[in-house]
Amino acid sequence: MHSQDARKILAGTLANKHGVSIVTIPRTCRAFFLVLAFAAANACAQDTELAHGADLLTPFKQDLQKALKSGLAEGPAAAIQVCRVKAPGIADALSVDGVRMGRSSHKLRNPDNTAPDWVSPIMQTYLDDASSREPRAIELDGGRWGYVEPIIVQPLCLTCHGSELAPDVAEGIAELYPEDKATGFEAGDLRGVFWLEFPMGAQ
Repeated sequence: MHSQDARKILAGTLANKHGVSIVTIPRTCRAFFLVLAFAAANACAQDTELAHGADLLTPFKQDLQKALKSGLAEGPAAAIQVCRVKAPGIADALSVDGVRMGRSSHKLRNPDNTAPDWVSPIMQTYLDDASSREPRAIELDGGRWGYVEPIIVQPLCLTCHGSELAPDVAEGIAELYPEDKATGFEAGDLRGVFWLEFPMGAQ
């Protein structure tokens, strides 16, 4: 090959025997384009599963909010029972067809709500950087995806999770959860996360 032809290959064109210019892509460029294509496909899949995870979690959030409001209307003691009994029941009822869901926190009240291993690093990121508290989707092993969404403390939550609890509330929590760590929050703090695992394409 003549040096002029070599320069044309590097430039991206080479004429064939009929004088027609042929576009060529050096090997390093082909590899670069493949990496870009893979990254784009992965980002697209992540966006799809992010939306999918949000859709799957919505009934849990809606049912839990309704139960909590109903419990608080009866008094803080009833709201504590909602978190203790009804919340896990709602999660179990919606955990079907390979879907699992729950809540967790860096300051647990119920030890049964300990986060799956893959959730903890995301929760730590939320704690380290308040500006990064957007929902996240992560690809797991076995064709499954994980979805995590932050739970932010609302004023209503302070009845059972604030710094100053009514005596009967504090007594009820101490009786049910002697190792409780879920107090001392202020409105706007990160209370914990909703988490969800689901097979790719789950309905």
